[in-house]
This record gives sequence, structure tokens and C-alpha cells, in this order.
Amino acid sequence: MTLNKLPLIALLLTGLTMHVGASASSLESVKKHGAVRCGVNENLPGFAVKNSKGVWSGLDVDICRAVAAAVFADASKVKYIPVSATDRFKSLSSGKFDILSRNTTWNLSRDTGMKITFTGVNYYDGQGFMVLVESGIRSALELNGSTICAEKATTHIANLKDYFLLNRMKYQLKAFDTAQASLQAFEQGQCDVITSDQSSLYALRTELKNPQAAKVLAEIISKEPLGPAVAVGNSNWAKIVRWSLFVMLDAEEAGISASNVDQVKKVSRVPAVRRLLGLEENSGSNLGLSKDWSYNIIKQVGNYADSFDRNVGKGSPLKVKRGLNALWRDGGLHYAPPID
Repeated sequence: MTLNKLPLIALLLTGLTMHVGASASSLESVKKHGAVRCGVNENLPGFAVKNSKGVWSGLDVDICRAVAAAVFADASKVKYIPVSATDRFKSLSSGKFDILSRNTTWNLSRDTGMKITFTGVNYYDGQGFMVLVESGIRSALELNGSTICAEKATTHIANLKDYFLLNRMKYQLKAFDTAQASLQAFEQGQCDVITSDQSSLYALRTELKNPQAAKVLAEIISKEPLGPAVAVGNSNWAKIVRWSLFVMLDAEEAGISASNVDQVKKVSRVPAVRRLLGLEENSGSNLGLSKDWSYNIIKQVGNYADSFDRNVGKGSPLKVKRGLNALWRDGGLHYAPPID
């Protein structure tokens, strides 16, 4: 290597570093935009859906709202950007939005092979199947020879291949660009079965002309830990998103909800609770956030149970049971580090 090439190489490396850094959101860049830009599903009831007044709601939407409450003390300061499964990772790594909160499975290939960082799990799911009741099918092991509809650019297609190979069954795949297109094909009789995360199947079922005509089979054929992700390059921003979710989980464990947080704030003398609500120490200082960042999340968005119940649980049309999504003390998988 000759010396006269060194400045050029250094310049190229600097440019590369600047490009990578430019694609990763930071607290400063988010504040400059005046809102958290959040990549969400175009339309998935329970997780991300927009009503006739243009208001977004859902379990994934609440992650975005929690981060906005932490950063701006205002959960409404979110810009929702619908994105397809095919484009979500490219759009995130290119800086089109600050958070991808779009029922996205955390796995090795995505965690190590793409320019993204997962920040937690907000829903433990698994892939399943939905069939017509009149088919008489009661088990996934009865699907040999079926035509199956699935969404492109998802983990579902590889999982499907593995499951049928393992059980020595054959199938024909019809892949579509969106979950809605897959559902439409299923409803039109182009396929015998539709496969997706079970949560998605329950959501899609509500969109059928006759939801009672279809049923979700009991079998789960994969692990699908769904959660938000950010672009690589700014660890502090990843921590803000991660701890916004953890606050919601810790609040549920402490029995603090949107409805009682103000009363708890007035009377509690429990050190852990007082730290959680920003009454003792400033847990937000290392994140660049205000002392009441966690209080704002609980007050404006609620704890995890608040979000789960109204979006996918007992207070929603989906009526999904907590199951694996219960807290660890209740037999579920959710467990958040303490705020100390």
C-alpha cells in the first residue's frame, strides 16, 4: 500500500461510517423530527390498525406510544409509517423510521445478518393454521396434500417447509405480498389453509365475511418471539426503546396501571415503586430522558396488561388469553429487569 492512497482510503472509511451512522436514529434526531417515526403493519387488528378517524391502535402501536411518552412526555407524538413485510428491514436500516414495531420475529438470521437490533419481545407467538370449519380438519397432521396460502418475506414459509418435511407430508404453496391478499385468496377458495402467526390468524379471522366459518387449529409449529427493532449504530436509542417496554412490564408486576398510577405516586413508600415512578433517583438520566419518563409511559399508555387487554385480550374482539404472554410469576414468559 502506497502512502498517497492512505488519505483516499481514510476518506472512504469516514464516508462509510457517516453513512451507517446516518441510518441509525438517535435521541437527538428523534427530537429534531418532533415525533417518533414508527414502522407498523398496514392493517393487523390487535397489533396495528387505523380507525375511520385516522387514529392508530394496537399492541405494536403502544410500543411506539410508550417511547413517545418517554421522549416527549406525550404519547401522541408518533408518526406511523405503514410498511410491508418485504420492505420493513430495508426501510428501517435506511432511516425511513426510528422503530420497526410490526409483529416481527426475532431470530438469528435477522439479528446477525441485517443492520438491525431487536430491543425486546412484546408478544410470544407461534405459527399456526386456519381452515374452514366445514373441511372437518381437526389437526395440522391432516393437512397432507393441502394448498396453503402464506405471506411472502416471512419466517412462515421456511417453517412450513420444515414442518411438512418432518411429518412426511406434501403441500402446495401460494405466497402473496400481504397478509390481506393471502386472506382474500383463502376466502375465495384458492387455498385450503392459511398459515401465519396464531395471533395474526385470530386477527385475520375477524376480517372474514363470516368469521365463524373458519377456525384456528391448536398446533403451533414454531417459536415466534415478536418485538420491536431499531437500526444498528446507536446503542442509547436501542436502550430507550427496550426500557420503554420494560417499564410497562415492571409496572404490571408492581400493580401500577394507568388508572391508579397517580394514587400510587402519592402514597407509596416502597423504594422499588418510587424508583419506577421517578420519585427517587433519576433513572432517565443515563438515557438522556427526564426524571418522570417512566411515569409518563404508565400514565399515558398503561402497563403491559392494560395494553394487552384492550388490544388483543379480554377487552378486544380477539379475546386472546394471556398464555405465554403472562408475567413470569403467573406462568408466562414475560420478565423485565428491575429499574434500580
